[in-house]
Amino acid sequence: MSETACASPGRDRGNSSFEGSIAFVLGTRPEIVKLAPVARQFPENARVAYTGQHYDPALSDVFFAECGMRRPDALLDVGGRSRGAQIGRATDALDALFARRRPAAVVVQGDTNATLAGALAANAHGIPLVHVEAGLRSFDRAMPEEHNRVMVDHLADLLCAATVGNVANLLAENIDAERIVQTGNTVVEAVHRHLPGPEKRTKLLADHGVESGRFVLATIHRPENTDDDTVLGTVLGELARIADAGRPVLFPMHPRCRAAAQRAGHAELLARLLVTDPVGYGDFLALAAESALIVSDSGGVQEEVTVLARPLVVVRRSTERPEALAHFATLVEPGPEIGHTARALLADVETVRTQLAGRPSPFGTDQAGALIAAATRAMLTDRA
Repeated sequence: MSETACASPGRDRGNSSFEGSIAFVLGTRPEIVKLAPVARQFPENARVAYTGQHYDPALSDVFFAECGMRRPDALLDVGGRSRGAQIGRATDALDALFARRRPAAVVVQGDTNATLAGALAANAHGIPLVHVEAGLRSFDRAMPEEHNRVMVDHLADLLCAATVGNVANLLAENIDAERIVQTGNTVVEAVHRHLPGPEKRTKLLADHGVESGRFVLATIHRPENTDDDTVLGTVLGELARIADAGRPVLFPMHPRCRAAAQRAGHAELLARLLVTDPVGYGDFLALAAESALIVSDSGGVQEEVTVLARPLVVVRRSTERPEALAHFATLVEPGPEIGHTARALLADVETVRTQLAGRPSPFGTDQAGALIAAATRAMLTDRA
């Protein structure tokens, strides 16, 4: 077994002890992408506990290798369970892990079930907790992630906020200013690092049968869009109508969306789209950069388009990333507005892209990973 091979569920291997380490707790592919730039700053003592919230290999294994993230030292295997069961099982396993091998600090990112579990386990043992991407707020209590991120922010000892707005959200909740540092978002570094060059992008376009600037890239995976058969049918129907109007829609299909579409009998709608399996992170960035327009309900894509300078239609009720809405993204609820907004942008997409090309990302530069690592070291020095 190699040094970075996965351990058995819920246990760390003896030669990869978490004792005194910087422990990264994560469970989804966006966390792999966004924590890799931070973990690389700790080449000697980073350790990874992976909850397996994204248990499909297409959504996890390939991302560790592609993003240069250390493979898990502890695999907790909580995927496929309800939200409460995921949080409970992961917290219990992490509690036991940290009791045996106490890390120097625990680092979590964003607002997933793994994030909350890592925060609760760290708090239970009095281990310093670092929250990467702190301060995001949708102010939508129907969103499970909103509850996760608020609780983690109030537990964290170091809150690494990407934007001025994120800092303001934290201060408005009376979180101590000395616990907050504005770092930018590691997504900027991730995009710069993983965006393929022209040769690979040309090959990808040929492989998928689309032309640069002539297709729409779409991803749908959030429960609000997939768990209700009628809502999913509406979203897929709008994408199909965009395709029918002469803009092919390339649709890398998330396992949750695929299962929901099969359950609801939406085969006819999918047949009008260019459906593919999920793609790797670099491939997705390449396709996004070559697309005319992106339609997605992903939070990470809202950030990535600000680096790629591409227009985005966000299919959601609310967003915790209002910074993207200023210039790069338009928020629409599931319904005819998806098609209306997409067609309006596509009508003069070259002008739109030219305007976006001159705008910097509101999520900072590619220094976030180094800034987060420096703030973590400073916190630990102060506590020594």
